[in-house]
Amino acid sequence: MDWIVAPDPSGRALRDVLPSMLSAMGVEDFTDTIGIPPCRNALVLLVDGLGHELLREHAADAPFLSSLQTTPPLTAGFPTTTVTSITSLATGRCAGEHGLVGYTFAEPGGGLLHPLSWTARSAPGGADDERSSLIEKWPPEQVQPHTTVLERAVAAGVDVRTAVPPHFEGTGLTRASLRGGRFRGVRELGDLAAELLAAAESPGPTLCYGYHGGVDLLGHVHGPGSVPWRMQLRQVDAFVRMIAEALPPGAVLGVVADHGMVDLDPAEAIDADSDPALSEGVRLLGGEVRVRHVYARAGARGDVLAAWRDTVGPAGAVMTGEQAMDEGYFGPVSAEVAPRIGDVLAIMRTGGVIRSAVEPGESALRGHHGSLTAAEQLVPVLVTGG
Repeated sequence: MDWIVAPDPSGRALRDVLPSMLSAMGVEDFTDTIGIPPCRNALVLLVDGLGHELLREHAADAPFLSSLQTTPPLTAGFPTTTVTSITSLATGRCAGEHGLVGYTFAEPGGGLLHPLSWTARSAPGGADDERSSLIEKWPPEQVQPHTTVLERAVAAGVDVRTAVPPHFEGTGLTRASLRGGRFRGVRELGDLAAELLAAAESPGPTLCYGYHGGVDLLGHVHGPGSVPWRMQLRQVDAFVRMIAEALPPGAVLGVVADHGMVDLDPAEAIDADSDPALSEGVRLLGGEVRVRHVYARAGARGDVLAAWRDTVGPAGAVMTGEQAMDEGYFGPVSAEVAPRIGDVLAIMRTGGVIRSAVEPGESALRGHHGSLTAAEQLVPVLVTGG
């Protein structure tokens, strides 16, 4: 399967960004494996959905960002989805350690946890509007119990700030992944810029994490490379140039992404809600269109594996959860996290597995991610300043 790009265990992965930044700031007990210039203050801007290959293909729309694309890309990790990647970035750990193993995954109550909303469907296989909060039943600090890089930085005396949309405050995902530091709610590019530059100009040492989701949103709705997507990319390019030009001496800006994205041809989609072969023996179907966690009923894993392999065929790789763990896709997997991984995984090369009845919103999207293709796995690390 030469199309699979496995996560890099050698120190050039998304999870290595914050430790590298803190090392460049001179904070003890952190190691720079990426090559960040020495600095007093560090800014990390995550542009959701801006894959390395997409940036390279659309360099004309992002001349400044492309001018910074001088080092090899990082690997995002697996699955290549926002909740997993942001948690890897913020904890410095792989999914098999921090435990947020997908867009949705099995929770102890027998349903699927949706980490973006920290809810579970009220009944396995229920519709999207049949959800209940798991904040109290399965607290984020229990799901992801490890000390975050942000918490470690605060303990080391760093002024840590997170400049993200206001509605992220106090959410399950924020509690699980971005614990530590001061929350700074930002609504548009203007106040995001103001927060980043205020951190850059601080007496230091200061670390500021910022987030922009517009590229990912328009990629999902219109497709990566579409005109709306390209117009958004142009805005981000101008934004980053503005920040870079205003950086004071001693400040570094690093621009990264959580995953890339592919354009899904509707003709290549497999609908799990209309193909009985894909539901036979299945108790839960998690993940997302490009990578599915398939949880089998007792004694049915072999039949489920065979049915999914027959249906998916050359469009993807269908394997057991144990095989995916043995291949190192999730990194080291703890005993607490292993049950969250599907008995069977469908990792798509082309097309995807939609759920037209249960996930109508996600199934109607044009752009998708989650799999291990280069287009989804490779993300840029663009550094300026120092």
